[in-house]
Amino acid sequence: MPTVLLRATERVALVVPGPEVAPRMAAYLAHNREHVAATSPPRHPSFYEELALEQRFRTGLEDFRAGRALPLLLFRRGGEDGPVLGEITFSNIVRGPFLACYLGYNLDRDHVGQGLMYEALGAAIRYAFEELRLHRIMANYMPTNQRSGRLLRRLGFTVEGYARDYLFLGGAWQDHILTSLTNPAEIAPP
Repeated sequence: MPTVLLRATERVALVVPGPEVAPRMAAYLAHNREHVAATSPPRHPSFYEELALEQRFRTGLEDFRAGRALPLLLFRRGGEDGPVLGEITFSNIVRGPFLACYLGYNLDRDHVGQGLMYEALGAAIRYAFEELRLHRIMANYMPTNQRSGRLLRRLGFTVEGYARDYLFLGGAWQDHILTSLTNPAEIAPP
């Protein structure tokens, strides 16, 4: 099951990764381990190993084809054989009357502040709304992660609430600000 090029923007290619990307993802994770530590759940050491990543990508492709998730990696446009720049994941896709999912993302520490995630998320959200025909995307962030809050606001997400002790990240239960974005098109469940 090879990698699937989903969309390309001016600077970024969004791909659903196949198992052949595992070595480059392992390098990305090693390079960014400290960078994402405060916003990551506890990970077993095997999470970072190529064999585990290969399996994760096989499962991700199956979930993508079945409409259960949209796991994406970011690369420079035209550089899909190069280093991983980041991750975007639309997870827990629910159909029926909900037509919703959760959004998570992270970006390589050397590329923060360049507008790449804004560009990539814009294209990924359009895909989720137009091709997956979702009505609602939910994204939650820690109050201390101001950069993520600004990014979500810029993309049009609205704050819906505040959840105490929402997720165990960075070694402690963390509060989160709950946000969502709804599809401007009228989408009715099939």
